[in-house]
Amino acid sequence: MIAAAVLGSPISHSLSPLLHNTAYQFLEIEASYKAFDVPSGRLRDFLSGDGADLNSLSLTMPLKEEALSIADSVSAVSMQIHSGNTLHKVDGHWSLTSTDVEGFSHALAFNGKDARGKVLIIGAGATARAVVAACDGVSDTVSIINRTPDREQALRKSGPDLDIEFLSWTSSIDFSDYDLVVNTTPGDTASIFVDQIKSVESTFFEVLYNPFPTQLLNTWRKTGGLGIDGLELLIHQAISQMEIFSGQTIERDAMAKMLRAVGEKALT
Repeated sequence: MIAAAVLGSPISHSLSPLLHNTAYQFLEIEASYKAFDVPSGRLRDFLSGDGADLNSLSLTMPLKEEALSIADSVSAVSMQIHSGNTLHKVDGHWSLTSTDVEGFSHALAFNGKDARGKVLIIGAGATARAVVAACDGVSDTVSIINRTPDREQALRKSGPDLDIEFLSWTSSIDFSDYDLVVNTTPGDTASIFVDQIKSVESTFFEVLYNPFPTQLLNTWRKTGGLGIDGLELLIHQAISQMEIFSGQTIERDAMAKMLRAVGEKALT
């Protein structure tokens, strides 16, 4: 039986229990999936206490980096981006990986897009590193708007074959110069760039679904560009987790459409 949960802090807004439980019920897989608020520095204590009976975990902030020191084995992709969102117990040992990278790529493909061309990423945290890894070997160039210079090395390691340019938070941005713009910052942090969005024809990917939609995403859509919201990323990284937890291959497009309807209903 899959005994699963999503861990992070805060966690009350998470749609992961709804999406996972809906999918397992539809697939007739015996499973339970809950949510636990686990703050930074408490992951190990949780796994030996309240979470001792769990065998499948989704991780959100602030635990994606902390999990590296917990896992018995770490996948190559998690090593590359120094982050993991998926802990799965095999023979009593925790295995860590990240489905954020492939989830991002699948979400783009589901909307008929990819990461080719010029990409702009807003933010420089764990999700930004996952996006960089997804762009590696695909994009022509990647520009990153970064407030924290000491994160630059980790971002370069996430995309070793990429031509990466770093921009300051106060930069004047011509969004029409990019084929794909990705916001990875929390809340409405990136709303300071709203006034710089004029007429656009390219794609904007908002990785957040809380708030839903963000001010930046709303503005992008109103000015003519395609906007992909964070619910898509949540769904596609979750489907990849479901395959890991269950050991089954899931028909992705059909599952994504069903979970999209369920997620939209919960958010509106």
